Amino acid sequence: MKGIILAGGSGTRLYPMTRATSKQLLQVYDKPMIYYPLSVLMSSNIKDILIITTEEDQDGFKRLLGDGSQFGINLEYIIQPSPDGLAQAFILGEEFIGDDSCAMVLGDNIFYGAELSRKLEEARKNADDGYATIFGYQVHDPERFGIMEFDEDKNVVGVEEKPENPKSDYAITGLYFYPKGVSGKAKLVKPSPRGELEITDLNKLYLDEKRLKAELLGEGYTWYDTGTPDSMMEAANMIKSIQKNGDRVICCPERIAHKNNWIDDNELMNSAELMRKNNYGKYLKKVIDKTK
Repeated sequence: MKGIILAGGSGTRLYPMTRATSKQLLQVYDKPMIYYPLSVLMSSNIKDILIITTEEDQDGFKRLLGDGSQFGINLEYIIQPSPDGLAQAFILGEEFIGDDSCAMVLGDNIFYGAELSRKLEEARKNADDGYATIFGYQVHDPERFGIMEFDEDKNVVGVEEKPENPKSDYAITGLYFYPKGVSGKAKLVKPSPRGELEITDLNKLYLDEKRLKAELLGEGYTWYDTGTPDSMMEAANMIKSIQKNGDRVICCPERIAHKNNWIDDNELMNSAELMRKNNYGKYLKKVIDKTK
């Protein structure tokens, strides 16, 4: 399976912070925003990842992440000429995806939950079996989101974009798993009235074929779309609260890579030494000490 992080866009909701840099390079508590979606793909056991950026921001991502070798993964980059909808990512990444299944996560989405890895594993299995999977999160204002309806077997029976009268309170989050052939499917999507290739329309193609499943993030899970100052602050406070004792760092790519045996103790130590003056580096050192 391949992975895509969509980290384009102009981030106008975060102006003036994003006038000079991509929002996905901004700090959310103790790490860059893009570390959070990157950790989701790595937790899905995905090593080949494409990062889609704007032309002006791509060098910043390359300086931060390089080729991914410090995480034991392979990173590639491609430019999104203009923000023409989320489904466009699969057309831009067609050569990268090839004949594989593919997961995509939005670069400003943060997911956290103790059983998240199990749900990611289930979504990956669905893709191998020819099904697409979308992730739902309960919200109190569903009219602001794309909404899913589902049956007792977690098969999706309806998707709607910002409905006036929502039939469900489960919002569709920015995490999607698709079986092989998704690039061809994306080419079938027609531009919406606002001129974009909507991810909802791509999902409807799978829904029409009865090949769209749901993974629900209920009690014990957290999801943030960190596209506004308030949501960034809320996410940062949540992360600070979880990490307050200093015994863990959540959504930590180095830790995931080490746990997956993609990097060894020496490679993890190199990262720990680089950040030895802060709690992030001290945490990585603790991880190494626990393996001895």
